Amino acid sequence: MIYLKHPPKGWQPPFCPNEKCKFHSHLKARWGYKRYGSYIRKTDNRRIQRFKCLSCGRTFSTQTFSTTYWQKKPFIDAMIFSRLVNGMCNRQIARDIGVDPTTIDRKISRLGRHCLLFLTVMGQNGPTARQIVYDGLETFELSQYYQFHHNIAVEKGTDFILFFNDSELRRKGRMTKVQKRRRAELEELHGRPDPRAIEKATKEVLSEVIPPQGMVTFYTDDHPQYRKPIRRYGNRIRHEVTPGRAHRDRNNNLWESNLTDLFIRHSGRNHARETIAWSKRRQSSTEHLAIFAVWRNYILGRRQKNRRSPTPAMERGMLDHRLRIEDVLECRLFPGQVELAESWRRYYRRDVVTRALPQERRHRLGYAQ
Repeated sequence: MIYLKHPPKGWQPPFCPNEKCKFHSHLKARWGYKRYGSYIRKTDNRRIQRFKCLSCGRTFSTQTFSTTYWQKKPFIDAMIFSRLVNGMCNRQIARDIGVDPTTIDRKISRLGRHCLLFLTVMGQNGPTARQIVYDGLETFELSQYYQFHHNIAVEKGTDFILFFNDSELRRKGRMTKVQKRRRAELEELHGRPDPRAIEKATKEVLSEVIPPQGMVTFYTDDHPQYRKPIRRYGNRIRHEVTPGRAHRDRNNNLWESNLTDLFIRHSGRNHARETIAWSKRRQSSTEHLAIFAVWRNYILGRRQKNRRSPTPAMERGMLDHRLRIEDVLECRLFPGQVELAESWRRYYRRDVVTRALPQERRHRLGYAQ
């Protein structure tokens, strides 16, 4: 339901919101509940109906099924979403809206979790991708000594982002003697990234995007860690390799991936060149990417100069119209009802670790999203 709108007349709770209740699934048969009073919502002075599950005893309300559940400033979610994908950093958004920067940090984290669930639910209704472009967006967290890849799979011909994860990297490239010495000190203090991280991440990507039957054409560059996971699929994957040094224009087989990388850097201040707004945790960077993926797949047209250009989801036949941000935030999704990929479960619980940070906020709330 949309915030500040009354539920339709005769609305009934579709399931028990308690994940430990046997009626948490969508199977509504024999589920008993009763009305359990009401309360006045302070943000708009509206009366909210409460209910009680007769199976587990959990009490809840109509607001429990809203994406604005437990929020003091629910009216700024769509504003933050729009500003984030249009290139504003967190503190700029905070100044523009007039709230504390920590509020923006928490809101973006919550929006990112919702978008992970939204991408998974919507992806279940999509057709099978037969031509997939795969590459890694190289960036860093905290400082340039902590580099990592966003590994992103995009459907060729539609620009639809199918799946993504991350892989931690060791700093490489040209370095001075002082920088090399500093890298060695940090690795001795915090440990060294897994040298096979990209290979393991590619293995998960393939498990999520390769259908159980049929042949798929997989386009990548000549990164050596892509080969072993792809070979495991034998003749089911036709592997097309494009040299990384090849000119990156429309004639390049990796065009969809290159275009996605350009949009990410253009739309996210944390990935822009020479920025001071880089992500302090790759956990936060992934939450930004989840929000971007929803915006790219379902809200933004493929061609910017054509206002009637279809979105990637429309191009795939998943929808017949563009979604609005309000449509994405219309209904709360529950993690207990969505089967997330292994890496996405870590992102949802904020379990991804940045080596140099002694303390990191996790998501352990039992009721809030």
